[in-house]
Amino acid sequence: MNSGLLLIDKAQGWTSHDAVARTRRLAGTRKVGHAGTLDPMATGLLVLGINSATRLLTYVVGLDKEYTATIRLGQSTTTDDAEGDELTRATARHIDAIAPAAVAVAIGALTGEISQQPSAVSAIKVDGKRAYARVRAGEDVQLESRPVTVSAFELLSSTRQDGFLDLSVRVECASGTYIRALARDLGLALGVGGHLTVLRRTRIGPFHIGDAATLEQVKVADDLIPLADAATRLLPRLNLSAAQAIDLGHGKRIAVDSGETKTGPVAAIDPEGRLVGLVEYRGDQAKSLLNFPPDAPAGPTSIPTAVSAQAENPSETAGKS
Repeated sequence: MNSGLLLIDKAQGWTSHDAVARTRRLAGTRKVGHAGTLDPMATGLLVLGINSATRLLTYVVGLDKEYTATIRLGQSTTTDDAEGDELTRATARHIDAIAPAAVAVAIGALTGEISQQPSAVSAIKVDGKRAYARVRAGEDVQLESRPVTVSAFELLSSTRQDGFLDLSVRVECASGTYIRALARDLGLALGVGGHLTVLRRTRIGPFHIGDAATLEQVKVADDLIPLADAATRLLPRLNLSAAQAIDLGHGKRIAVDSGETKTGPVAAIDPEGRLVGLVEYRGDQAKSLLNFPPDAPAGPTSIPTAVSAQAENPSETAGKS
């Protein structure tokens, strides 16, 4: 199996780990990783790295993201989403009193550079232990607020049903933003409580859900984004001569145009379109940061039965993204 990135449309009920395990079996390799966890309740885009492309995932994790979601106003829960137990419930009178203008103001206050307290049932570590594990053990966990960026928070539609007000929204945000926390804080601002009932990730940086396949539909060999394509979507590109590609592969520095400014890692591509490595500019030279040798010829691969069994039986966890 060649190296590359794979775009998966994760189904509800599957953990990100389940998706990785299933892909290992489909791809015939254990070298599979993901960039950015999705809760079991959530659906949508999961970016997987196959073989040496797992080393590109670090450049995917921090990219901005887009979601569509449904926020239920009138009820708060222990997890800030539909999987938690009810904490509070507003009366029908309070729900009916919510004016569209008030919703618009509250959404506006949660847009831009804001301070956000992550949900207690998040994967953030507290003294070396996941916050959600501490909550499950009966501890009262209060995480510190942190700055996040919500570049777009758009109301798409609203529906009154079952005594609640459901808002369909679209959110664009920086990595590290919790959509469940936005639902919670919107409900708090309107005085009725709120939680997330639907979450779908539609974009991570340059990768879109429209290009993803479900685990039932995916054909790994056909759907794989090749290394060079994946790297140049994420990073600036440097076209190498044949001699430069050889030198870089041997760890040598190569000459570059000193007038061309590139900061951070740059994807170095040989004349045949292969990703040779990632480099950084040092004046009129480029230094190798990470080499990507050609994929080895495919050979027989044994995938442990336990992995296949786990992939076929998705389990829910409390890890939150």
